[in-house]
Amino acid sequence: MEKTQQALLSPEECRKTIIELSGEEYELDVAADLWPMVLNHKWLLSEKLHRDVGLRTACIDFLENMEQAPIEYATHKQQSILNEMGAQIMSREMWDTISDSQPPKQLVQRKIILPLTEEGLSKKHGVVPPKAIIFFGPPGTGKTHFAKAIAGALSWRYIEIVPSMLMMDGVEKIGANLRELMEKARDLDEVVLFIDEFEEIAGSRDVGDRIDKSITNEFLKQIPLFKNQRNKILLVCATNYIRQLDAAMLRPGRFDCIIPVGGLDREGRKTILEYYLAKLNTGNVDVERVVEMTSGFTPADIQYLFQQVAHFAFEQELASQEDYQVTAETFVHILPKVPASLSDDVLDEFTKDSVSFSRV
Repeated sequence: MEKTQQALLSPEECRKTIIELSGEEYELDVAADLWPMVLNHKWLLSEKLHRDVGLRTACIDFLENMEQAPIEYATHKQQSILNEMGAQIMSREMWDTISDSQPPKQLVQRKIILPLTEEGLSKKHGVVPPKAIIFFGPPGTGKTHFAKAIAGALSWRYIEIVPSMLMMDGVEKIGANLRELMEKARDLDEVVLFIDEFEEIAGSRDVGDRIDKSITNEFLKQIPLFKNQRNKILLVCATNYIRQLDAAMLRPGRFDCIIPVGGLDREGRKTILEYYLAKLNTGNVDVERVVEMTSGFTPADIQYLFQQVAHFAFEQELASQEDYQVTAETFVHILPKVPASLSDDVLDEFTKDSVSFSRV
């Protein structure tokens, strides 16, 4: 029999099958509960031994190890899902690279990280830790970095989902793939699940076509199921275009927080600049001067700037065969080739969106 057929046995059939395989007798309701676990154990043993294990062997082994076997199955299944979904471990260092003055670090610390790490205090005061949040803001402002940094601060695994992963079987299958992905994620624990370009799978149904509407509808169904899980998992969605999201996504009850991630202030730029400067072969660098020159830069802009500076230093030393040290003058030379992403117009629109859509 196929596993699906085996799993659909009646209580009486479960009881008879277990007796035939192991010689052990159980009440009908007990046998019905045990049989799916026997099948899971057969799968686990087959995975471990890299060959198909017979039902008799699996049944006897399960009954002999009845207390430990379900735990081993759950652990192995979770690890298989983590591997399949490309789970990563993020370092605590990522959280420390974000300046304390950079919005919204303090907000994320208070509303997300502390309720999840101070569980006893949260329960005492009836604080419900968040399960689903949205980051929005202009491209390059660090939304992905924040999601990774949260995982690092919590010491949870990080899984990133991009819409292209859902489209691998064609647009008609996006809804089904989304449902399968969310079902798998619900079995995980201590995971930050990050979905980038969220507007691609949660766009407004007022302007979407049939497929777009079905995808948005599917996600609306999945969020309550996701939030009702008792495990420790945080869904973080990010979008550059908050106005394109379906209105139902933004109503209270769907996402616990909707958080703007905007430009860097001087202190924020300085923190990131010092982080990257530590990785270069530097001479006398006037950090304050570089901070002044990078007004309007996003974290992504600064990262790209340092890539250009590093490559320039590499080429200079390669050509001269003499030690080349990066100075403020190096940045003066490179900066005209790296324009800032955040113009006044972009920041004005972001400010308006922050007023209209933020919910913390």
